[in-house]
Amino acid sequence: MSTDPPGFELPLRLFLGFRTLIDDLHAELARQGHPDMRPMYGFVLQAIGIRGTTAADLGRTLGVSKQAAGKTVDNLERLGYVQRGSDPHDARRKTVRLTERGVDCLARSARIFDDLRATWAKTIGEDRLRALESDLRQVTPPALFHLDVPGWFNGYQ
Repeated sequence: MSTDPPGFELPLRLFLGFRTLIDDLHAELARQGHPDMRPMYGFVLQAIGIRGTTAADLGRTLGVSKQAAGKTVDNLERLGYVQRGSDPHDARRKTVRLTERGVDCLARSARIFDDLRATWAKTIGEDRLRALESDLRQVTPPALFHLDVPGWFNGYQ
């Protein structure tokens, strides 16, 4: 009789690790002045990036409809994380750009993730965490940022 855990446990444990990190991130972001941030918003802010984007391009990057992207942008604009404007190179195109608040949130998120990683290293040991990270690099695609997770979860992919 095998003592190996059932195969379905691996994706659940990986997801629970992800969920734990994201929940801890958002709890700390709330303490640091960003109580309205949601996991989906993080994907959107990353996809908008420093250069900005259009709602159509944002939808394609996230793997969601232009309408879904626009609705999320509406929420982020209301919360002060993004602003809409005209493209300086093409007045017909409307762009979405991060505000100072949006940039601040991304910068804080990066620092918080570093702190969370340090906490995990303290809990399981730096060597074991580095081994886990190395092993995950071997079994996952090399592209680090797949921002289309929202669309993938919703079955758009």
